Amino acid sequence: MSKEETPVSEIMSAPVRTVSRETPIPEAARILRENNIGSLVVEGEIIEGIVTETDIVTAVGQEMDLQSTTIGEIMTEPVVSIRPQESVAAAGRRMGKNTVKKLPVTVDGEPIGIVTTTDLAHFVTRS
Repeated sequence: MSKEETPVSEIMSAPVRTVSRETPIPEAARILRENNIGSLVVEGEIIEGIVTETDIVTAVGQEMDLQSTTIGEIMTEPVVSIRPQESVAAAGRRMGKNTVKKLPVTVDGEPIGIVTTTDLAHFVTRS
């Protein structure tokens, strides 16, 4: 198997951290900091969105009321995702086409992990 055929399940980070759209921004920021991660998947019955460190910094820069603003108000939607058996090359193409840096890895719509541009870079340098 070539490195481009490697499934994303081999390079993804798991478990993926999730929050609801009603989560206040400070709580989401705390989860990011405590877990040393850059994004949270916003879940309801389905994946509703994704919120990143950049989204939170933007909210602060726009002087939003952080206590009353929820993640649902600043998240990115819809979410671009990938299945665990899809290739690392497919993940790179999908990220580039959709100009995203993070792809939740899903099985039957449920997030099981996440692949980031950092994961791709580490994979390329190891290969």
